[in-house]
Amino acid sequence: MKAMVVVGAQWGDEGKAKVIDYLTERADLVARYQGGANAGHTVVVGANKYVFHQVPSGILYPDKRCLVGNGVVMDPLAFLGEIDELEARGLEIQGRLFVSARAHLILPYHQALDQAGEKRKGESAIGTTGRGIGPAYVDKAARTGMRIGDLMNPERFERRLESALAEKNRLLEKVYGAETLEFGPMLQTYLAAGARIAPFVRDVSLLLHRAMDSGQRVLLEGAQGTLLDVDHGTYPFVTSSNPVAAGACLGVGIGPTRVGRTVGIAKAYATRVGNGPFPTELDEAMGERFRKLGQEFGATTGRPRRCGWFDALVARHAARVNGLDELAITKLDVLDTLEEVQVCVGYRLYGETLDELPMDPEDLEQAEPIYERMTGWQKPTVDLRSLEALPKEARAYLDRLSELSGVPIGIVSVGPDRDQTFTTEHHRRFE
Repeated sequence: MKAMVVVGAQWGDEGKAKVIDYLTERADLVARYQGGANAGHTVVVGANKYVFHQVPSGILYPDKRCLVGNGVVMDPLAFLGEIDELEARGLEIQGRLFVSARAHLILPYHQALDQAGEKRKGESAIGTTGRGIGPAYVDKAARTGMRIGDLMNPERFERRLESALAEKNRLLEKVYGAETLEFGPMLQTYLAAGARIAPFVRDVSLLLHRAMDSGQRVLLEGAQGTLLDVDHGTYPFVTSSNPVAAGACLGVGIGPTRVGRTVGIAKAYATRVGNGPFPTELDEAMGERFRKLGQEFGATTGRPRRCGWFDALVARHAARVNGLDELAITKLDVLDTLEEVQVCVGYRLYGETLDELPMDPEDLEQAEPIYERMTGWQKPTVDLRSLEALPKEARAYLDRLSELSGVPIGIVSVGPDRDQTFTTEHHRRFE
């Protein structure tokens, strides 16, 4: 059995958690492959709302196993807090959730450096969540990071933490003029966290290989989105890892031949959190209307999201770099009241017309979107459960998105709840 990868096809916040939750019904295992506690994956089941940060959202199904791969940077305290909250709400976690020993740790000095670095950049700040994601990946690449496996060895962790903290404190004090951190309390806090995490630690790569060899269905879950990928996004206004489909193989320890299908998630419009180019961004009045209709506020930070029209050039880029087999379009219902909907079909840039993303993100800042206008449907879609039941204008809109992106639409979401979702003839669950 081959795995299915679910990726964000825009700037993150596309509704991945809801689609993953929907697909998990037919899966056996769900594995998270990159990112950290900056992710906010929201699932609504009836009157209950769950927001996940590091625990895969598939944990809501009591018969599924969930894995956190080596590509994730793990905040141990946030992870344990998330487990405690889920257990307090009646979910059984033990024996169903496992973490790779190779996942790198986020420690307090990563968070302090993240916040100090953003403050120092001023108007040039990336707009991070300040949760230490970037500095943790920096240490990973510099081969100075610590992993879950180190936390399982108290003597080694103490030795390495003392050395690392001395260096980070010098940076905080001498470069950023920030407060330094104490070694003793940090050591005790994280050793205690390590003792609690120990029962969850496994070789995630081996678990996945054995599961797929035995015919189990595996769903690989990313965080953020394609345009925030450190290699293929709007650099430097990106995350510090690879949310694209190829990152799934690296992030859980499987080869590319073990992936059978890739599903891209895109909103029926577009949003972005943080700084960076966003060609289709709406003016403040229309953007606020979208924010209210779509409840566009970050699940992790509460920050208002920037809103814009669907960008076909972004969709084509995502389709290409991920090898998308199908699209899942979310939040179609947010457009229900609009008299007109627009789709960006090209850019004007320096006197030329482009139909693909420019390679230089600074050029993207200067790009003027070319819009195609379509008639809105002005009818509610929240209670509809098939493509055929949608107003003809809504079907025409979806057909156009598929045509422009070059990817068939297999899943449509018309509301936040788990059951406000339906599939089309183009949807395939597992191969």
